[in-house]
Amino acid sequence: MKKLQDYKFWFIVGSQFLYGPEALKAVEDDARKMVDGLNASGKLPAKIEFKAVGTTAEVIDRFVMDANYDDTCAGIITWMHTFSPSKMWIRGLKKLQKPYLHLHTQYNQEIPNEEIDMDFMNLNQSAHGDREHGFIGTRMRLARKVVVGYWETEAVQKKIATWMRTAIGVIASADLKVIRFGDNMRNVAVTEGDKVEAEIKFGWSVNTWAVGDLVQYINAVTEEQIDAQVAEYKSKYVMNTDNIASVRYQAKVEVAIKKFLEDNNADGFVNTFEDLYGMEQLPGLATQDLTGQGYGFGPEGDWKIACLTAVMKTMAQGIDEGTALMEDYTYHFGKNGEDSYNLGAHMLEVCPSVAADTPKIEVHELGIGGKDAPARLVFEGKAGSAIVATIVDMGGRMRLIVNDVECVKPIMPMPNLPVARVMWKPLPSLEEAGEAWILAGGAHHSVISYTVTAEQLRDWANMMGIEFVHITKDLDMDKFKDQLMLSDIMWKLK
Repeated sequence: MKKLQDYKFWFIVGSQFLYGPEALKAVEDDARKMVDGLNASGKLPAKIEFKAVGTTAEVIDRFVMDANYDDTCAGIITWMHTFSPSKMWIRGLKKLQKPYLHLHTQYNQEIPNEEIDMDFMNLNQSAHGDREHGFIGTRMRLARKVVVGYWETEAVQKKIATWMRTAIGVIASADLKVIRFGDNMRNVAVTEGDKVEAEIKFGWSVNTWAVGDLVQYINAVTEEQIDAQVAEYKSKYVMNTDNIASVRYQAKVEVAIKKFLEDNNADGFVNTFEDLYGMEQLPGLATQDLTGQGYGFGPEGDWKIACLTAVMKTMAQGIDEGTALMEDYTYHFGKNGEDSYNLGAHMLEVCPSVAADTPKIEVHELGIGGKDAPARLVFEGKAGSAIVATIVDMGGRMRLIVNDVECVKPIMPMPNLPVARVMWKPLPSLEEAGEAWILAGGAHHSVISYTVTAEQLRDWANMMGIEFVHITKDLDMDKFKDQLMLSDIMWKLK
């Protein structure tokens, strides 16, 4: 799995030879001080590395080519200290394959009333140069993030940090690998999709291994490995069952799946209760604990959700307040004007990162699949603002759908429901958001996150070149329907 600290972002400042060597030296000195200041702020998840003053097409071209082929470079940041004629950026930007942030700032925060003269004006032309640079990005239809404001402010640093996480999500997508144990659940439509197009568009490698291949790994797990895994469970969770045999089997499966993923350099996996040949239980606790470590997962063979989960967990690294597979399970429709709520859950596999309190390990019959009763984590989800996101194949293009939600402490205890569950109010309401979600073709599987934002996913979709649909508290249903219709026409023409 990709780590944020493994990456750097390359910084290039724009200028030109017109200003002379003394001015260019000041441009480089100021840019280096900005980079050092941003790195020292403690606000950024990865380091910025000063690389060049872009004064010619050749310098910019070489900078971009080097960035493209450096595995540690997660993106480039550009800033124009002076006027930098944008035609000399064309050759390089045409080749750019990494995420791109245009920082529109300036070295000084305020105009120095007494000191300002023409020398100062010649050197400090960001308001001038960045608009020239912005034009060429728009003219070339480049996917980029524009951040405007003074570079030392917390607001600007937060925007840069958020974009960095999104950019690393793009880089993680480029070589993301998901293992499919078996195929999709039979007769289900939305979990299907064009895996070749997904690899072309996102870089996702999604291939099938037989469940029998996993069973061989399960059979090779030792009692000592099981003991160690059970001890880890006891250190993290509350043991609320006497059926230790079921817990030990889940530990055995987790050790096997993790070894399988590591041997194949994979970031996530899928399975389905219709294909468990040679296994005693559907992986429940095993899957939950693995996703808590950052692996992606999709149930019923839903590889798109496994990939999206892995990408979003990568974005949320180090600050994650909860990112998990989710499924719309059942509704609580309010009476007499009361709010309506969505109860999200899954049979077994919801990640414990979204738990309000320490999860409990329990063993209950599953009711489907024809296997032994599996151990699983049971908990209530935390309250707070979040998003739910899903990705669907519309036939010829992918669509990312996001709904803003407000999670609440479940309004009833549900003592006989032995699953991990989260309750939320979709915005603007269950009734309106549900209609919009269905009209957009949204799936029943999604990823819920208290950390990754809709803005980040919009930026990610823009960088990946896919459609983005956002359902917000300000939903206007007529405009939303028009948006879907116009979007359908636009994307068919692309």
